[in-house]
Amino acid sequence: MLVRWGIRLGCSLVGIAVGILVSSAVLSKFSVDAAAVVQAALLFWVIHLGIQLLALRVLVHEPSIALAGLLALVSTIVALIIVNSIVSGLSIHGIQTYVIATVIIWITTSIGDITGRQILRSRRKKHEAHSH
Repeated sequence: MLVRWGIRLGCSLVGIAVGILVSSAVLSKFSVDAAAVVQAALLFWVIHLGIQLLALRVLVHEPSIALAGLLALVSTIVALIIVNSIVSGLSIHGIQTYVIATVIIWITTSIGDITGRQILRSRRKKHEAHSH
């Protein structure tokens, strides 16, 4: 179980870091220095997870796929705003930059999560094949 959490955490953090780096590369009003990428990714992950858990427990009684997607986008932009205010090596200016960066990071984080699930599924299938 610890390996499973490690894989999921690792894939999520890579997805967040890639999203931050892509945002910095394509958005002129988004910049991050090398040292801040790791700090921002870790802090973003903690805040994003906290917001989603809180919202799912407090606000949402019957989540739907559409509501889960909206919640993911909202928690992404809120986490991005908080991380920008805390991490000194990260700088984001303008509402448009926040919105586009939110979409980029949401996409890369989703890809990271999907990749983590695929790795776990592949490991499970290999384990099942070896046990038969």
